Amino acid sequence: MSLLFIADPEVKMIESYIHRGRSFLMAHEGRVIGVYVLLATRPNTVEIMNIALVNSMQGKGLGEKLLCHALETARKLGYKTIEIGTGSTGMSQLYLYQKCGFRIVGVEVDYFVRNYSTPLYENGLRIRDMVRLSQTL
Repeated sequence: MSLLFIADPEVKMIESYIHRGRSFLMAHEGRVIGVYVLLATRPNTVEIMNIALVNSMQGKGLGEKLLCHALETARKLGYKTIEIGTGSTGMSQLYLYQKCGFRIVGVEVDYFVRNYSTPLYENGLRIRDMVRLSQTL
């Protein structure tokens, strides 16, 4: 579970989905290096609630492989739509998600202000809004 904190530092948020979703792990040389959690949110729709890769393995194309695995898993499970959300300051995440076929479908203003007990920062900016992305499978 500690890997989940890389992408989501709020325990109550992780607890809100971890037992209802399905977790998938990525291993390298016998060590778990990545994780994602899929949660059915509506009929035919699944959301990637969390996707994380250990810092030492980032920048090597493994995040893209992990995301592609999530897309393929969702297809095999019969979902028609997959969704994901990320902070508006997460430029590398936004780039990766769009590179893998996701499209921005909305912004939840002040999502991180309302749902997190302490302010979060990324790339030197406070994360306030969640960018919502979706892809038809």
